[in-house]
Amino acid sequence: MSVVLRTQLAGVGRRPARLLLTGLAVLVASFVVYATVLAQQITERSVLNGLSGTPEAAGLVVRDGDLRAADLTAISGLPGVAEAVARTDSYVRTPGGDLVVATDPGSGPLSTVTVTAGRYPRAPGEIAVTPRTAERMDLQVGATVPVTVGENGNQTLTVVGTVLPRDDVGFLAYSGLDTVRALSGGNDFVSRIDVRLDGKGDSSGVRQKVLDLLRGREVVPEVSTGQATRLAEARAAADEIDQLFIVVRVFVAVAVIAAGLIAASTFRIVFAQRMRQLALLRAVGAGRGALARALAAEGALTGLVAGLTGVLAALAVGHLLPPVLSAFGFALARPGFPLVEAVLTVLLAVLITVVAVLAPAFSAARVAPLEALRSAATTGARPGIGVPRLVTGLLFAAAAAGAAALVWSNLPSPGEDYDRGEAMLLGVVGSGGLAFIALIALGPVLVRPVLAVAGWPLRRLGPVGRLAVGGVGGSTRRAAAVSVVVALGVTLVTGVLVGGDSIRVLATREAVAAAPADFELRGPAGVALTDGVAARVRQSPEVTRVVTYRWADGITIGGMEGWAATDVPVASVPRLADLDAQSGSVADLAPGRAVLSSIVAEVDGLGAGDQVTVGLGGTAIRVTVAAVVGGETPLHTGVLLDPADLTRLGVSAAPTGLLADAAETGESGRTAGLRALRTAATAQADLAVAVLADQYDQVNDALAVLLTVALALIGLTVLIAVVGVGATTALSVVERSRESGLLRAVGMSRGGLHTMLTTESALYGVIGAVLGVLLGVPYAWLAVSAIGLDAPLTLPGRQLLAVFAVLVTLTALAGVLPARRAARTSPVTALGTD
Repeated sequence: MSVVLRTQLAGVGRRPARLLLTGLAVLVASFVVYATVLAQQITERSVLNGLSGTPEAAGLVVRDGDLRAADLTAISGLPGVAEAVARTDSYVRTPGGDLVVATDPGSGPLSTVTVTAGRYPRAPGEIAVTPRTAERMDLQVGATVPVTVGENGNQTLTVVGTVLPRDDVGFLAYSGLDTVRALSGGNDFVSRIDVRLDGKGDSSGVRQKVLDLLRGREVVPEVSTGQATRLAEARAAADEIDQLFIVVRVFVAVAVIAAGLIAASTFRIVFAQRMRQLALLRAVGAGRGALARALAAEGALTGLVAGLTGVLAALAVGHLLPPVLSAFGFALARPGFPLVEAVLTVLLAVLITVVAVLAPAFSAARVAPLEALRSAATTGARPGIGVPRLVTGLLFAAAAAGAAALVWSNLPSPGEDYDRGEAMLLGVVGSGGLAFIALIALGPVLVRPVLAVAGWPLRRLGPVGRLAVGGVGGSTRRAAAVSVVVALGVTLVTGVLVGGDSIRVLATREAVAAAPADFELRGPAGVALTDGVAARVRQSPEVTRVVTYRWADGITIGGMEGWAATDVPVASVPRLADLDAQSGSVADLAPGRAVLSSIVAEVDGLGAGDQVTVGLGGTAIRVTVAAVVGGETPLHTGVLLDPADLTRLGVSAAPTGLLADAAETGESGRTAGLRALRTAATAQADLAVAVLADQYDQVNDALAVLLTVALALIGLTVLIAVVGVGATTALSVVERSRESGLLRAVGMSRGGLHTMLTTESALYGVIGAVLGVLLGVPYAWLAVSAIGLDAPLTLPGRQLLAVFAVLVTLTALAGVLPARRAARTSPVTALGTD
């Protein structure tokens, strides 16, 4: 064993380039696995930071009960508590519009704001405003603001600073607890208390002490961990958060598959090239077991070194990426230092290399020494596959199709609760894994038809093109080995693009129902707008597309009460063209025809073309369902009616609100439009202006964070594919040195040889890209359906074509350096190579 091991290690030392290529593949695999773990942490933290208002430092959150300002002092004095801050707010009116003044410490781990100008309030009556609030309400540092505080008279506040919060809604200010209590008339109640632990005690023990302190209240507050609160807030802001986290975890599982494929294919080629050496060792007396153990030790050493390097590289990139992206406007959180995952990744790298090494080792050990010595230097050029491999591949393909069909046949109705994790595990990870095993087994068979189509134009370009196609087709096993890795990368890219575009369309459709325009002007329920208000808004050059509507609550739809209805003119609000019509068409809205929300339709089992009774008070009308839209109908209603039908229900003809868009784009245009609407609203008491565009932006910003991380994951999968092609091409150059020398000896130029080998690399990319797209589209649709998102299947054709072109270009570039090396080698030297 020791003699064989020394022989193998000596061979590795004599050919460090081969070791480098082998180790590089494992290094990249380890990098991808650990980088995906870090990417999941970045995703979770970024989404939580974007959708949650609870600081990361909050160990406990006390809320939803009888909480008073005095409890803050009591909780702060408990053992194990480092700091406690109260959260509450007060609503006041200013000449520039409504203002919400909230509490925050202004600095420290529990602060949710950052001072950007001036200072944070320290004395009673001082406030700090957000940048958007300062612009929209014209509140600069040093300004005094008269405010109306309910029935408590007027007070004056002084702006002493500008602070940047998590969400700048345009009507928000911050101050200390004393100021906020004074603005609420001395109210002693607080909404919640955030608690930072000192790290010395048990968090569960501190939680119990807080519960004991609050026991006996009429409504005992809830005491939960900060992490649980952050997750709950994120779910409230985006109810698809859990499904999106499932998608991220799927990437981890798929990255493991990618790691195994790239390492196995590379080692397969490496040890196929060393078949003569292994057979020689068998001929001089090396046993099968000794040879297998020596190769396993060699693989384990390679995996250990490459795994450690990959983990360290991923850690460096993971912590460097957020600050770099922040310079381009992408706010991402930093990952942590997951040590357990790091150790597991290194062990996985060792396991991958050992498993990948054992297969060719046992294959070499089964060959008779004399027969192996008479064979060629490698066995990688054998075409086709045997019957057992064909049958195995077909069985795995059938199993993959069966698992996908099982998940598809058991998909729930929209809104129905079921185990999404199990569906993703079985339908996407399980079925996808089986599909890729089938692809590995059947790869040499699938390469030929794809190559026949892709190689047709190349054959007409002359001898170089024909030789390139022949080089790939002459070794279908090698072509299949590397193309499968490319196909995996393209499958993930396609899945993210198709799934991401489908989710984007769904999110847009849901957002437009709640925010169909930039602004909404309305009063209390049932209060009509005066003619003067609407006229003044229409005359303002700062706003455009002004439409009035009516909104009525207390509507009965079918057998359900408590809904709201509106008659927003869909044709006059451009954004409503993106409403998600699950059945029927919103354009069919007319007298006697209504558009229902999916929530109402599911309760009553209604669809397009059905009849439904809509009532208000003692009046009822019968209408036909023109369409059912996902979620709610516009402005948080259950039914969208034609104006004539809303009048038939007895609703006054006077509009109760209006929608408008800013005339100019950007924040300045939005601010100008807001000021114009507020000016028009002064003609009538109790009118309020809502900036619906801010809600729309929040949805898009949250989606942008997730897509940014997804793009990073796409980059990792593409990196796997490119490295796989580069390593295979480089090893192929070593393996085919004599062939290259013969081509040069019979007259092929250096440029021709270089072009031929580069074209072969590009063909690997074409074959893998075709197979990846064919797999990626159906699995993306299955994944979107399995996580319970009622999203439409959308194919971003331009993006898919761009990815196809870029990946083929990258795989071609991956072969440039090996091709240049082969072209520069002297024909005499190449012909003398063993």
